[in-house]
Order: sequence, then structure tokens, then C-alpha cells
Amino acid sequence: MRLKDSLVSRRQFLSRLFAGWLSGLAALLAYPLVRFLGPAEEPEPAFVLLPAPDYLAIAPNSTKIFPWGHKMGIFMKASDQTLRVFKGVCTHMDCNVTYRPELHRFHCACHDGWYDEEGKNIAGPPPRPLERLDFRVKGDKLIVYSPGATLPPEMEA
Repeated sequence: MRLKDSLVSRRQFLSRLFAGWLSGLAALLAYPLVRFLGPAEEPEPAFVLLPAPDYLAIAPNSTKIFPWGHKMGIFMKASDQTLRVFKGVCTHMDCNVTYRPELHRFHCACHDGWYDEEGKNIAGPPPRPLERLDFRVKGDKLIVYSPGATLPPEMEA
């Protein structure tokens, strides 16, 4: 039924109202899915504090992981007792890497990428070496930080 001065009929009005409601519901349901599939927006930390005794006491030729924002960090004690810290994600597609002590190499299982003990890419699709992180020990704290990051004055030297 159309009113005398109306531009739309009751059927058109209700159809448009239903279409608008349905569009709003679709957007409401799609938003969490898009957020889940999209990249994380939280920036990486400038530094993290870790308990030094837990990390410095690991055996030679072994690693210990720690949280680095949304990613994984790897603290490594090499066979020659040198200490190294890396971001624990492959430079190809951000998959987690694991250390294979029997081979003295890091492995990315996603696309079969390999890195040596220094983090240098040696096989597979990774385009560049693992990203290194700097560290220093201050008292009983291990401070792991991004190269070039500015630390608070109480953590300096």
C-alpha cells in the first residue's frame, strides 16, 4: 500500500529496512574475522627484562625461548660458550624457528629454511639472516633490547 504523498511503498520500506539490518549484522560478524586474519598492531617492545640466572645457566649448544612482544625470542649459548640473542621468527614469513643442537643450526619447518649458529641464512627461502637482539646483564636481570633502542637511565651501564 502506498500513501498518497509517499515515495516508497510499505513493501519497499520494509525490504530496505531488512537489507540494512542484514548488512549491519554481516559487518558485525565480519569485523572479528578481519581482525583475526590481519596482522597484529602491537609494536615490538624496545626491551624486555629476564631473570639472568635462568638464561645464563643454560648448557652449551642449547637455547631458551622468551616472549618478545607477539613473537618469540631465542637466547642461545653456542658450543664455544658465546651468547647470542635472536628474534625467533623466520625472515621469510615470520614462522617460528627452532634450534637443532645435533646439527648446530636453526630450522624453520614452514618452508624448510635453515640458519647457522650465527643466524645466517644458509638454505631454503629465507631472504636474510635472523634478526639479532642486543643484551646486557645488570645485577640479576638480563636486559634484551633492539639494536639502537634507547634504554631508561637506570638500565644503562
